Amino acid sequence: MLLVSLVMIYSSSSIWAQYKYQNPYYFVQRQFFFVCIGLCSMIVISKIPIAFLRKYVNVWLILSFISLLLVLIPHVGIERNGSRSWFGFGSFLIQPAEFFKLAMIVWTANYLSSKKKIQSLKHFYKVIVIMGLGFGLILLQPDFGTGLVMVCSIVVMLFVANVPIRYFLYLGLAGAIGLGGLIMVAPYRLARILSFLDPWSDPLGSGFQIIQSMYAIGPGSLFGFGFQNSLQKHFYLPEPQTDFIFSILCEELGFVGGSLVIFLFACIIYEGIQIALSQKDVFNSYVVVGIIALFAIQVMINLGVVVGLFPVTGITLPLVSYGGSSLVVILSMFGIVMNISRM
Repeated sequence: MLLVSLVMIYSSSSIWAQYKYQNPYYFVQRQFFFVCIGLCSMIVISKIPIAFLRKYVNVWLILSFISLLLVLIPHVGIERNGSRSWFGFGSFLIQPAEFFKLAMIVWTANYLSSKKKIQSLKHFYKVIVIMGLGFGLILLQPDFGTGLVMVCSIVVMLFVANVPIRYFLYLGLAGAIGLGGLIMVAPYRLARILSFLDPWSDPLGSGFQIIQSMYAIGPGSLFGFGFQNSLQKHFYLPEPQTDFIFSILCEELGFVGGSLVIFLFACIIYEGIQIALSQKDVFNSYVVVGIIALFAIQVMINLGVVVGLFPVTGITLPLVSYGGSSLVVILSMFGIVMNISRM
């Protein structure tokens, strides 16, 4: 998957990188740097005792909350494309929301395993309140997509923990009310939903990316136009190396190439489920469930967006899209899963 990522980031970004930075290898060089960091992080974390990670989970969560607060402060957090979601270190950006997602998963796993079985509404809402605070801070950036993936992964963990179904109905009702409020506060979210239903209603505005993505995927046919032969990467599809990299992949490698990548994702998810089922310690099982759920949900949402099944959310394709923080965190998560798989 990492090799696919490097190859497709180069192919999808070379034209834009040459135009903006006079270096066609700009994005792939940076991604290779983060691949190296991510692999080192994965190996190191796979050797750290799980008990150590569990012992300091509360500290980890508090530090993640503090980072979400700090990134909102002008001149501390970096604003890009209308979102204040990054810390800047030279030319590199770090997104604290990515690290919060992992901290929230480990904290929830620890909480659920300590309660054995959640039947009390009070215990259920303790998780929801902590998750809601983090979701609210992420929304202030604003980054609805990242917050949505985090919430969905925690909900899956709660479902696996046999929390009574009626609690999810309460949560769903609260979520529907909250979504209505978010649309009222920021009408552009409604425009995105409407453009998803009919992107041609605003082809040069909110529907532009979906239409251009379709123009990439559709003509790709069975085997695609061939590597480096995409037309949409020539300034039609904005920043194709990020959210819509799968569109360029399908345009160049066709249905066969896209299906192979989906198959690789399915293999990773299947293996994660098997590891979760094999664990005797419920904490380990919950951690793996949360990590695999987050990974799978992010994959499904991104693929759904690029083929027009979901509104545009700004969620990257794990392991494939360009992005340092996302890649390092995903590989760190897999380091935890590798660690647990040996137990």
